[in-house]
Amino acid sequence: MYEPIRTKSVHTTMAGAPSDFPHRSREEELDIQLAGHLAALLAVTDELRALTPSADLDAAAERLAGQVARLRGGHAPARASSAAVRESATLHRQAHALAGRALVVAASRADTAVAILAAERMDAHAAAAGEPQKLSGAAPW
Repeated sequence: MYEPIRTKSVHTTMAGAPSDFPHRSREEELDIQLAGHLAALLAVTDELRALTPSADLDAAAERLAGQVARLRGGHAPARASSAAVRESATLHRQAHALAGRALVVAASRADTAVAILAAERMDAHAAAAGEPQKLSGAAPW
């Protein structure tokens, strides 16, 4: 009734047999993901710097660029000036969300330096956007 399978499955490999596609470790995958989040945060930070220059944003951009380069094996991130101008509050909200994603991945891979940097950027962008601090240690009552 059914014809037997005559070829090897493309989904499984025999134990000990070399596979035809490269594998990355969990650490390598997390490095790639974290570098992507930080590069996106750097792009938004550069956009904010073009809109409202400040020493804080300059320092943050340099620290972000350094961490992206470290995670990418020394390759510096692409930096470009933004042609489109968006509202500052929108940029701060986007940067806050990106920093939050980077914080989650940094915590997952136990990268303290990036976790601290991401938490600092979350605080700075929340304050700049005028959002109330949600992680405050003070009791609301």
